[in-house]
Order: sequence, then structure tokens, then C-alpha cells
Amino acid sequence: MGMPCEVNSVLKLNELQCSPANFERGSFHEASKRGYRIIPLDIPISLIDKDWRNVADIIVRKLTWENNETFLHFEIVELHETPFIDKKANHNHVLA
Repeated sequence: MGMPCEVNSVLKLNELQCSPANFERGSFHEASKRGYRIIPLDIPISLIDKDWRNVADIIVRKLTWENNETFLHFEIVELHETPFIDKKANHNHVLA
């Protein structure tokens, strides 16, 4: 029996979790996602809002799994004044 997990190359958050007004370059934030996620650590990835717009580049510094939930601690490394659609954002894969 395997562990179901999702591999993500971006972090997509909902409007409650992703509020660019609260973001500042160099600031740290926390978020959680349902299910087990594999997300790159210590390299820049895109932070995507609910409309698939790239609002910032982040570095995930810590990732933990517990009770079918993934917890992330990330740093904002670049803010995008004008969010843009990230065509690479749909390269997520589900593994079973």
C-alpha cells in the first residue's frame, strides 16, 4: 500500500492564505495544504493565487506532514507588482 502524495512545482494558495498586501520581501509566512505534498525546498518557486497569477517568488524553508496535511514555512524573495499568469504552473502531478 502506497502513500498518496502530490508533487507540486509551485505553491497555490486561496485568497485567505495569499494576501499580497501582507507580503514583504524577506518576510516569512506559513500555510497549509490538504493532503501530502512534495514541494522543492531551498530554491525559488512561484507563489500562485486562486486565479493562477504569479504574485511572488518564494523559497520553502520548512515542510512537514501530519494527519493528511502539509505545513509550509516560506520566505518571500521577490514580489511581482503586476501579477501574471504562470503558464508553467499547471505542471503538477498526482502520484498514488
